[in-house]
Amino acid sequence: MLRPALLLSLLAAFPLAQAAPAAPDLSTVAERSGYQATGRYDEVERLCAAYQKAYPKAVRCFSFGETPEGRPMLAMAVSRSGALTAMAAQQRKLPVLLVQGGIHAGEIDGKDAGFWALREALDGNAAAGALEKQVVLFVPVFNVDGHERFGKNNRPNQRGPVEMGWRVTAQNYNLNRDYVKADAPEMQAMLKLVNEWDPLAYIDLHVTDGAKFQPDVSIQVEPVHGGDPALQPLGKALRDNVIADLRKQGSDPRHFYISFDKTDQPDSGFVDSMSTARFSTGYFPLRNRFAMLVETHSWRDYPHRVKVTRNTIVSLMEQFAQHGPAWAKAAAEADVRAAKLAEMPVSYKTTERSAMIDFPGYEYTRTPSEVSGGVWTRYDESKPQKWTVPLREEVVPDVVVKAPAGGYLVPAAQAAQLEPKLKVHGIAYKRLASAPGKVALETFRADEARLTATSFEGHQLASWKGTWKAEQREVGKGALFVPIAQPKSRLVMTMLEPHNADSLAGWGFFNNHLERKEYMEEYVAEEVAREMLAADPALAAAFKAKLESDPAFAKNPRARLDFFARRHATWDERHNLYPVYRTDFVY
Repeated sequence: MLRPALLLSLLAAFPLAQAAPAAPDLSTVAERSGYQATGRYDEVERLCAAYQKAYPKAVRCFSFGETPEGRPMLAMAVSRSGALTAMAAQQRKLPVLLVQGGIHAGEIDGKDAGFWALREALDGNAAAGALEKQVVLFVPVFNVDGHERFGKNNRPNQRGPVEMGWRVTAQNYNLNRDYVKADAPEMQAMLKLVNEWDPLAYIDLHVTDGAKFQPDVSIQVEPVHGGDPALQPLGKALRDNVIADLRKQGSDPRHFYISFDKTDQPDSGFVDSMSTARFSTGYFPLRNRFAMLVETHSWRDYPHRVKVTRNTIVSLMEQFAQHGPAWAKAAAEADVRAAKLAEMPVSYKTTERSAMIDFPGYEYTRTPSEVSGGVWTRYDESKPQKWTVPLREEVVPDVVVKAPAGGYLVPAAQAAQLEPKLKVHGIAYKRLASAPGKVALETFRADEARLTATSFEGHQLASWKGTWKAEQREVGKGALFVPIAQPKSRLVMTMLEPHNADSLAGWGFFNNHLERKEYMEEYVAEEVAREMLAADPALAAAFKAKLESDPAFAKNPRARLDFFARRHATWDERHNLYPVYRTDFVY
């Protein structure tokens, strides 16, 4: 037996091996609170680093941007394939699934559900083997500054968590209206991430607003109603497969946005639609990629909503492990077709065709309100009730536009305004090094233009009505040529066809071209009108006919003088001229 003194000397000479470092704590505030609370953004920063430390060969934590308030925008690349960069994913031809939470930071289910689902997948307790066959790109919180506008009363029509973030950014942008116009720095960072990784599917995790009813989630996917026709059956399969998985786990998912046709009137039923490009589900089909909008129901409690969102993410990983390569091949084929685009719908409409469906709701009353003076709808959640209501879900193209044979020409004067928008979307274009001179092209003039009375998302929206017409115009050095022969041709047409609601023209980027800048004083216009009447009998006859047929015109002195001003040689021929041209020529 060793004496104590000798034992101590031996221990000093040969110290015990250091204990293994403790495993990183990957639990969330939500988990530890029984999903009553959610953590602040510093938890996202901690967990992102902790996941990378816990799974160094399967997780990479990185920043892809910075918010206006100086916070890092974090993402996690997660895969058991060893491909944790965009280049590696592309080289190995692995489908990329981008899962994004917190675009509306009060609707924060996706953040806590994503960490939960990925930890289970990494540990082999969910979506077994799926991470070997794909890369999951997880953005826990898109609207980071909004997330930190934390409060208890940010979502009065939502059950839990105790506190949550705010809907919009620190600059007051609603990011889920910003995909095509890309005003917000956060959206510009997201689109840069998308351009780099080219995700096959973009998953947008939300919590719905609205009435009280029993179904707990809606799952909407595009392309289904719009986009490349050959991708639409695959979009429907993705949607239906996830819905089937959720039903097996006790959910009651719906494939349409669960919002009444008429506010607060359950008997008005539901209307499905095709989202415009300001929304994720309208934007990504224009890139020939899949988008899914997940909307858990706000009146379900937070533990239930997070579980349903977790189940959705797990289902998606399983679906992409099984079908990802085939769907990626189909998307690549759609890119080839898009480069030969002949025409496309720039708007869609839901027809009046409807079918009656049974929908699980609650007993409700609608009574006059002494407070609002309107009608007050009250639901009794203790009394489930089956509603038989109409569903309109037949969505068809509304306005279809022929694509230009060559592409679009952006004059040099507008290049500085449009070039950043083309870059942020990854659209191919070239700057003309020399002046083409006077060339044949198509121009668009607004026969009628209307501006909204108030701004929306920082823009005064514009409605341009008119047609493209052939003419010759001077095009100078420094103009931009945007070819139609590229995979993002649908996005090009959406942005540059002026009568599309989510075009740059529709967003008001060219409103000053609708403004009249030069005038005649009335006394000059009076003299000019008399000279024109005397010189042109046909004009005099047209003026007389207008007076007789249009009483409002006859009573309006300004309109009567404008009749002549618009026909005079001094009239500004660029008034109402859309400052982007179509061309059949490839530069």
